[in-house]
Amino acid sequence: MSAGKTLVLWDIDHTLITIGGLSHNIYAEAFQTATGQAMRQLADMTGRTERAITADTLRLHHIEVSAELLHSFGLALAESFLTFEEEIRKRGSVLDGATEALARLADHPDVVQSVLTGNMEPIAIGKLKAFELDRFVDFDAGAYGMDHEERPELVRLAQQRATAKYGHAFGAENTVLIGDTPNDVLAGHLGGARVVAVATGSCSADTLREAGAELVLTDLSDTQAAIRAVLGVADDVQ
Repeated sequence: MSAGKTLVLWDIDHTLITIGGLSHNIYAEAFQTATGQAMRQLADMTGRTERAITADTLRLHHIEVSAELLHSFGLALAESFLTFEEEIRKRGSVLDGATEALARLADHPDVVQSVLTGNMEPIAIGKLKAFELDRFVDFDAGAYGMDHEERPELVRLAQQRATAKYGHAFGAENTVLIGDTPNDVLAGHLGGARVVAVATGSCSADTLREAGAELVLTDLSDTQAAIRAVLGVADDVQ
């Protein structure tokens, strides 16, 4: 591992946890609240930000997208998440090895762990709290799905926030992004981060390799392999 601090940015959904297929329900309730209409179709969510998903879902219903409506929709999403929070605890789960990997990295004084997620901030915090993973990450150093439509911009924003908080410059040489989709890989490459991909979502390991991930893990169940991958000691990690 290189000298100085390393910023580790975790994707949440299908990388650390699953919420048991409740995302559609959460969006449907928020859509009804924000627009007064029933949601007929939800935009593609895979590896995308909440801001982009919300805007495209509105367009699919021929509703004009405005900053005011996006703000209202965001508030409705946060409220809708609270409605389903208990159900998420029951139907969702932490993915194999996620708790152990977070805990091991938290023991490294030269690692700053945060999130880079398509979720808006209160939902990201709520999801990790639901499974007691919030204690391992510094949410102030992360970036969230209502910060920008494009995921690469979130990488740069997280680096800026972490730099401001820790007084240590974070850039491509000391930032690692862990995610499960080609959009996570693209975000790392365009935003300035090394990427460790995990094939725990809907994308296969081959798909993630083809997207250009520097390293692909089947999952996080081998804690030692996961830690070595994140810290850049990957010569013997498959």
